[in-house]
Amino acid sequence: MKRNILGRTGLEVSHLGFGAMRLQGVSEQEAARVLHHALDRGITYIDTAAEYGDSEEKVGRAIAARRAEYVLATKTKKRDYAAAKAEIENSLRLLKTDYIDIIQIHYVNYVQEYKQVKGPEGALRAAEELKAKGYIGHIGITGHRPELLARWLKDYPFDTVLFHLNMAQPFAERELMPTALEEQVGMIAMKPLSGPFFSHVREAIRYSAGSSAHVILSGMKSVEEVDMNLAAMEGDITPEERQSLLALAEGLDAHGCRRCNYCSCPLGIRIPDTLIPSRYRERFGLLEAGEQLWEKSAAKFAACLEHERCREKPLCEQACPYHLPIQEEIRRLAQVQISR
Repeated sequence: MKRNILGRTGLEVSHLGFGAMRLQGVSEQEAARVLHHALDRGITYIDTAAEYGDSEEKVGRAIAARRAEYVLATKTKKRDYAAAKAEIENSLRLLKTDYIDIIQIHYVNYVQEYKQVKGPEGALRAAEELKAKGYIGHIGITGHRPELLARWLKDYPFDTVLFHLNMAQPFAERELMPTALEEQVGMIAMKPLSGPFFSHVREAIRYSAGSSAHVILSGMKSVEEVDMNLAAMEGDITPEERQSLLALAEGLDAHGCRRCNYCSCPLGIRIPDTLIPSRYRERFGLLEAGEQLWEKSAAKFAACLEHERCREKPLCEQACPYHLPIQEEIRRLAQVQISR
């Protein structure tokens, strides 16, 4: 497994990282088996979060005895000092460790949220205090708006940044990663398969791996998934292969969606899960789980186009910070659906 130095942290990390969010859906015994297999095969970056159900507890119970073998990152979504401090201290307890390599201020998508976490009684104060006491090594930030993350990396010395990067969401390469490189911030790129969607697993993972990100973070919950992800990462990505992958992804980002989740649909259409895989689905098809998720939203397309509250100006479009023509795209997708 290729290893990289994670920006200015100086931490040596495996190029493939283990995303532990999906461990909340498996038994404790299976979680332990998968985590040990990942460590044995050279995956040394483990990412979890306080809000990922029992993920932290499973990680702690399974591999705390091997703590020296991996870089541990977790997250707090709390915005104020007291709540963030309590949550981080609980993460230390659940993870059965006295030291977290990276604590990430999680899912910051709004300017007001950033102002809150950075304020005198914000979550950053708790992270800084625990870092000063030796419980935390480095402080990072995560979010779904790459252009805002780039701005915040200039404003505060975050050590790491976690963001989406895949064949249908290349936006961070233009809007965030140049700033992260300039500031020597450790880059962790998540969702190489866009969750449950992309069917061409090897190409999708290698697309993300061909970027300058230090870690490609993929959610895994089985030994088979670990091996599949590792197989996709084998071998250097040549300039020729990189160009081929970029050509394969051409146009898949035409939807423009960053998955910031500002939007919502009164009919229950999952807008990011509809827009992001839309072009990919037309060209390559989706994984079975992704297709099932897609169909749940597709069943509501006709109702969307006739919804009274959205006739003049769709509610989702009013909320979208990128001013995307969401209803127009849903109309296009409905026509594609009919023609199949």
